Amino acid sequence: MPHSRPMPSVGKACHESRVQDANRTWRVAHFVEPEAVVILEVFAKTAQRTPKAVLERCRVRLRRYVSV
Repeated sequence: MPHSRPMPSVGKACHESRVQDANRTWRVAHFVEPEAVVILEVFAKTAQRTPKAVLERCRVRLRRYVSV
């Protein structure tokens, strides 16, 4: 089972799950609502902090989804 943490800097109900594969640790940023789970970004974690560019892409994609 992947580990998950909230990402309030992206938006309400956004989380980041950690998935370990044989060679690296992946992060899946996602938004959860009753009808759907929206994958905002998948990236390999290489630093302690989530890169600002990744956070901004997640915010843009979340805004695009919510405005539909």
